[in-house]
Amino acid sequence: MSAPLLKLDGVVKSFGAKQVLRGVELEVAPGQSLVVIGGSGSGKSVMLKNALGLMTPDKGKILFAGEDVTKATGRAREKMRARIGMLFQSGALFDSLTVWENVAFRLINSEGLSRRDAKERAIETLKKVRLGADVAGLYPAEISGGMQKRVALARAITSEPDLIFFDEPTTGLDPITADAINDLILEMVRGLGAAAVSITHDMPSARKIADEIAMLFEGRIIWRGPAADVDHSGNEYVDQFVNGRADGPIQPAI
Repeated sequence: MSAPLLKLDGVVKSFGAKQVLRGVELEVAPGQSLVVIGGSGSGKSVMLKNALGLMTPDKGKILFAGEDVTKATGRAREKMRARIGMLFQSGALFDSLTVWENVAFRLINSEGLSRRDAKERAIETLKKVRLGADVAGLYPAEISGGMQKRVALARAITSEPDLIFFDEPTTGLDPITADAINDLILEMVRGLGAAAVSITHDMPSARKIADEIAMLFEGRIIWRGPAADVDHSGNEYVDQFVNGRADGPIQPAI
């Protein structure tokens, strides 16, 4: 395997007396799709925010392309983020912008493309996620939830990033639409040769899009292995989670 593009080395993060991340060790290489599973409150979202630089770890390091970006600011932080795409759980589209303007947002506001060139590139990217030019001028409220997710995916890949984060990519979608989104994620990641980190509790999605699966529990990675091994991991926590059983070492969050 090639050198890691992203590496979390002993990342610790607390909020007051509550320790959310307790020494997370994680890495992903170019061309690799890693899915992190875990229940609500396990620290998945906080881990993602630390990796993105939206939060700063209390201890540990974040390495991107071999460089320590743990406390990077300004130009160094922007240089890293320019190489990263993000698909947010809710899609997080701008209601006041059309579909193509959403997709082209970074191209116009960060990369300085003209609106004409940015629109052309946005429409080309929309085609990659099976959306036609007829959708480009619509607003998010005028399209379905599944189409919104595809628009969000188009926005995540339009700059051809080296690393893509997927935050609960199939949440709120029916099984058929969710499977279509999984297919698109696979296609986009393989087409770009990008590293991908997804966080989800949707096991059909995890099994389909992952090369490897890691489980985060109480702020630590407690298991990692090939996606094909997740159903016979030998780890009682993983076994309980992937089979959705109430009985086991993980207590229901109720």
